[in-house]
Amino acid sequence: MAVVLSPSPPLSVSEDGILTVQNNSTSIAKDYPAIRSLIRNCRNVRELKQLHAQVTKMGLVQSPSSISNLIAACAEMATSQSLDYARKAFELFVKDEAAANYLFMWNCLIRGYSSAAIGDEAISLYLRMVTQGLAPDHFTFPFLLSACTKVAAFQEGFQAHASLIKMGLEHDIFIQNSLIHFYSECGEIDSARRVFDGMSQKNVVSWTSLICGYARRDNPREAVSLFFDMVEAGVTPNSVTMVCVVSACAKLRDLGLGEAVCACIGKSGVRLNSILVNALVDMYMKCGATETAKQLFDECDDRNVVLYNTIMSNYVHQGMAREALAILDEMLRLGPRPDKVTMLTAVSASAQLNDLGSGKVSHGYVLRNGLEEWDAVSNAIIDMYMKCGKPETACRVFDHMSNKTVVSWNSVIAGFITNGDVESAWSVFNAMLESDLVSWNTMISALVQQSRFEEAIELFRVMQSEAVEADRVTMVGMASACGYLGALGFAKWVHAYIERNRIRCDMRLSTALIDMYARCGDSQSSLQVFEKMREKDVSAWTAAIGAMAMEGNGERAIEIFDEMLRQGLKPDGVAFVAVLTACSHSGLVEQGRCLFRSMKNSYGILPQVVHYGCMVDLLGRAGLLEEAHDLIKSMPMKPNDVVWGALLSACRIHNNVELAAYAAEKVIELAPERTGIHVLLSNIYASARRWNDVARVRLRLKERGVQKLPGSSSIEVGGMIHEFTSGDESHPQMPGIVKMLHEISCRLKDEGHVPDLANVLLDVDEQEKEHLLSRHSEKLSIAFALISTSQGVPIRVVKNLRICTDCHSFAKLVSEVYSRKIIVRDNNRFHLFHQGLCSCGDYW
Repeated sequence: MAVVLSPSPPLSVSEDGILTVQNNSTSIAKDYPAIRSLIRNCRNVRELKQLHAQVTKMGLVQSPSSISNLIAACAEMATSQSLDYARKAFELFVKDEAAANYLFMWNCLIRGYSSAAIGDEAISLYLRMVTQGLAPDHFTFPFLLSACTKVAAFQEGFQAHASLIKMGLEHDIFIQNSLIHFYSECGEIDSARRVFDGMSQKNVVSWTSLICGYARRDNPREAVSLFFDMVEAGVTPNSVTMVCVVSACAKLRDLGLGEAVCACIGKSGVRLNSILVNALVDMYMKCGATETAKQLFDECDDRNVVLYNTIMSNYVHQGMAREALAILDEMLRLGPRPDKVTMLTAVSASAQLNDLGSGKVSHGYVLRNGLEEWDAVSNAIIDMYMKCGKPETACRVFDHMSNKTVVSWNSVIAGFITNGDVESAWSVFNAMLESDLVSWNTMISALVQQSRFEEAIELFRVMQSEAVEADRVTMVGMASACGYLGALGFAKWVHAYIERNRIRCDMRLSTALIDMYARCGDSQSSLQVFEKMREKDVSAWTAAIGAMAMEGNGERAIEIFDEMLRQGLKPDGVAFVAVLTACSHSGLVEQGRCLFRSMKNSYGILPQVVHYGCMVDLLGRAGLLEEAHDLIKSMPMKPNDVVWGALLSACRIHNNVELAAYAAEKVIELAPERTGIHVLLSNIYASARRWNDVARVRLRLKERGVQKLPGSSSIEVGGMIHEFTSGDESHPQMPGIVKMLHEISCRLKDEGHVPDLANVLLDVDEQEKEHLLSRHSEKLSIAFALISTSQGVPIRVVKNLRICTDCHSFAKLVSEVYSRKIIVRDNNRFHLFHQGLCSCGDYW
């Protein structure tokens, strides 16, 4: 007669931890359900082993059913220890029995290995089973596909799909759901959708698997759309569905859509568990509804460490670092123990605030709790100390790291650059045993920011020689370097490199290319890049306007500005700077006045100091010096040195010495470090032949130990950049340059050119003045180009100072006499000389 089992398991554990069977062994032997119940009530492998030993010692029957129950229990535990025991029991059993007859055992083992994420072993078992002639069933494939999913074994899963189709199991809903999950997790979302669309019956798991697949594979909009299809089809979502679709709304940063999804939570009866609350807080934070997110957070009774981490990290990403540290304080007082993710966020918040005190406190917690072994935390600590101006401490943290990753090295490099120490960054970069693209990009960007453009280009060449593939960030740096150097040949190569390597031109890179071509004097290429852009933001439109401003094409700049308005984009302050500059370079006074007034009246933009500076420059260039001065006096804010400097430059153009002296004193008062103002004032006095005032200003410069910045020009010939300095005759090809200058001088005299000696601001005789004038850097560059390039090749010169009137006349005549296009970029704009005329219309 069968034993009737009591509600409590017939097991006992002695004080020394030994498990014993309380029931009559003979009765148990006759009652297999009793044995199965005993096995299932084992809480761990130790108890299971002891029970198995007890049953074996009692001589109880080792039936396939009891072994199956043992293996099933081990698989349910799904630990490496339990699976090893199950495998041993299985292997011993199949030695004496025909294993092909016991599919349940195979399925249990495959399931156990899959649950323990030992997918390779599960797949191996499946292959062995099939090889031995045992056909899988509709239980086998969900376990197998789960194993393939966990180890990303796409080919094996794909083959399993083919096998189950051959067996006619493709319409089993559990297998179909497993296939959707498998394909989704392997990134084959289209295959998952085909399985889903082919289902005759779909349950909540079917919908949820595909929704989660879309949400995780960067297709959140499709995930949300599918969710609403699911609701419309009458399928009630569960908590997993809601977590996935809420996460999709977070990725979209669409608050309206998120609230529409949240409305379905109450209707569906889904309870708010901690995982769903975490997803909702993340969604509201990412959608900018921080108050709603904080309210949800405060109302949650089960605030775990994951929820704390979610709200803290979102605060940091939104620039609300102080609020993040307040959450940390609450967590330390009331909440769960902070983990490594918490401290990573806390350190990042301290870095964002440049709060050394909070950073040190966080660092101390990390050290006390052994969290520094996590590379990301140590890297964040390095970044924090660097941003707080403590590079020595950051280096000590770096030196003590047991595992210095490439990210660690990059953190040190970026930190030195943040502190303006490019040389130390360069040393660290050279010491790296292994670098990545971020390392190269960081150094290239640093060199560009330091105006070390030739070095940036050379580093890019080294990068190419080491077969490191550039990306958009790299090419933005290269475009900036080419633009500042005015190296059109290399600029075109950079553009060709981008196209050849199929580097995607996003708005940032396209805008950099527009600016690059503009600075190289090729406005047509700038506009071609601009026209090819599928999407244009205000920055792209501003770059195109700036390109027209640099070549002095104010009318076209205003046309582009107006087209931007017609496209529905609202200009910002930077766009107005560009269009006002274009008006200034073209003498479009009335248009500039109208644009300036429209800033506040039409667009609600209050003009800033920079806009007043543009207007002072516009009025001053046009000779309206008193109006420019009155505008300065009417400014609602205190004028800065740049505004007074614009008036000073205009006074030099129009020879208003007294107002120039007044403006110069204002600049010197506001920015005494701007020694160039002394030079400019000295030049103005020299132009008026007020040599005593010249001597007084230059004596002041001498007392400060400052020398006048010499004029220099650079020119690209044959891929090499040659630099010339006014009066310097050290160039290796100087004898040929001197001969060419002599030839040019003779030919220009035949055309009636008379040197404008007023541009020599020294009290010397006329012969000496003429010699000094002939050695201006742009003239040396033009002469070098004439002897180094073929007839018809445009000459492109980049000058560090404003071109003087004599060099301007010189370039106009050379362009006519030698039939050459000459493009000169001075520190203010471009001049295109062609057939004796200049694009500036002699207005600069």
